[in-house]
Amino acid sequence: MSKQAHAFTAQVSQVLKLVINSLYSNREIFLRELVSNASDALDKLRFESIQNDALLAADPELRVEIEVDPEGKRLIVRDNGIGMTSEELVTNLGTIAHSGTRKFIEAIEAEKRGDSQLIGQFGVGFYSGFIVADRITVTSRSARAPSEPAQRWESDGNEGYTLEAVEVGIARGTEIVLHLKEDAAEFLSDWRIKSLISKYSDHLAFPIKLKVTEEDKEPAEGKEPAEGKEPEFEVVNQAKALWTRAKSEITDEEYQAFYKHVSHDYQDALTWSHNRVEGTQSYTSLLFFPAQKPFDFERARDERKGLKLFVKRVFIMDASEQLLPSYLRFVRGVIDSDDLQLNVSREILQDSPMISKIKSATVKRTLDMLDKLKTDDAAKFDTFYAQFGATLKEGIVEDFGNRERIAKLLKFASSAEGIGQTSLADYILRMKPNQDKIFFLTAESVAAANGSPHLEIFKRKGIEVLLMSERVDEWMMGYLHEFDGKSLKSIAKGEVDLGAFDDAAEKLAKEELNKASEKLVERLKAALEGTVDAVKVSSRLTDSPACLVLGENDMAIHMQRLFKQADQEFHAGKPTLEINPAHGLVKRIDALDDETFGEYARLLFDQAVLAEGGQLDDPQAFVKRMNKLLLA
Repeated sequence: MSKQAHAFTAQVSQVLKLVINSLYSNREIFLRELVSNASDALDKLRFESIQNDALLAADPELRVEIEVDPEGKRLIVRDNGIGMTSEELVTNLGTIAHSGTRKFIEAIEAEKRGDSQLIGQFGVGFYSGFIVADRITVTSRSARAPSEPAQRWESDGNEGYTLEAVEVGIARGTEIVLHLKEDAAEFLSDWRIKSLISKYSDHLAFPIKLKVTEEDKEPAEGKEPAEGKEPEFEVVNQAKALWTRAKSEITDEEYQAFYKHVSHDYQDALTWSHNRVEGTQSYTSLLFFPAQKPFDFERARDERKGLKLFVKRVFIMDASEQLLPSYLRFVRGVIDSDDLQLNVSREILQDSPMISKIKSATVKRTLDMLDKLKTDDAAKFDTFYAQFGATLKEGIVEDFGNRERIAKLLKFASSAEGIGQTSLADYILRMKPNQDKIFFLTAESVAAANGSPHLEIFKRKGIEVLLMSERVDEWMMGYLHEFDGKSLKSIAKGEVDLGAFDDAAEKLAKEELNKASEKLVERLKAALEGTVDAVKVSSRLTDSPACLVLGENDMAIHMQRLFKQADQEFHAGKPTLEINPAHGLVKRIDALDDETFGEYARLLFDQAVLAEGGQLDDPQAFVKRMNKLLLA
């Protein structure tokens, strides 16, 4: 096979330029990425060898090797893992940031900072090698096809790469040669490489061997260093899975380094939990919470990754879907079981009672971590909640058994001045003596909720309302009906009875207003027939002329608009129009003759729709009515 030239399948020049520029201040991470990739290749081979031990026959000692070539200005990283075919080289190295190149580029440009946290989230860790190299050569032979010739991929990081079959001595695995730039000479030092491996990759379960000469080694006590000896490979990491070590032996720095390895994150983890479970079922869990949401977190909802399953230190699969419910998909880490069968498959996992027990315990452990974080470090919890609070809310719907625990963790904006974000428990502590419900309002934003006409009477009476502005809130509140013995009530749906907060004079005034407005109510009901379910005098309004009130089980109007825009079906009954007869606009409409009354009744309704974040069926007609009223 002759050498073939290929074009990259993404905007490679721009991507690589951004990779180099965004990581330039932390360029040493390239080695961590390459070693992590090598470790993944070894994990894959070890797993496949469970059912096909011939894969390991030629070279049973799994390892990563690093070699420094100062004269040739080369750094070499090789592994004897699963290897790649020519097709896999094209897929894995010829497609850059295929999970969203354009969004990746936009994100990096928006970041404008020296140590970007977005690189690892787009599958471009390998390309961080171009930070220090002006040319990269990758030679690989697939363990699945050992009789096939090895394949060599080479690129200078510009418009494309070459690919050719070569005859080399490797039985399987991958060798990466970095042809270093002039300003990257620091990475031609054995001691510099050793320090980086100690910093980033000491936790890997495979030996990392560095090729050193005798004079590079630390001499034994009392002996002079030898000179002129042939170089040999020396293990420079602990080569022991971090989670198998005692917690007392592991430093915070080692935990953070492992988190970055397992998550491909560039920030430290927010918190973690390391536990060993013994008994009828034995396993170890090491769970981490990220400090920042991955860039493609929501898009990857159905392809969850981040929690790796090991059996007796053998990597089996990324088992987030099997070990955690969707609402906890932010968790990263490992589960290592002593009891599962090594040839475990996805289908077996789904039906395994052992996996069900591990999943239940992992969910409990995660919620315990959240409880502890909220209690012990409110600032860190707020950081977590700002990133993953909306995701956590999905658990109210998905996890009935833990609904109360999850609800205790939730926080919402408050209509009360100076409160900011509050929990349901803290809201209850501030409830008025005669208040028996937790009042809430959903809207497109906190500002929209705070300006809602539904809130007017509550503000006047000093009754706090929770303001919910995330899209998940409307869905969630269809399932969260009670907390700590208190029912939750939307102030925009159904009847709102605040009679317990009225004095005798207020009750009498309401009765008189209802009686005086009976004719107006009937006129409006006739004018809006087919559009509204009913018309009533409002007990909610103090400053606005009208508002729409939905049925208890109806979807909020701002959400109805979004569903319409997405061509999604939904059920929505006709709303009730509540009016404020004391408002000047309502009085003016009441004084109109029958010929123009209907037109302005529609104007009143349209205003109420807009105040709810809805979309008008005929905006032009609304503008004409408004202009006519202004000119009257």
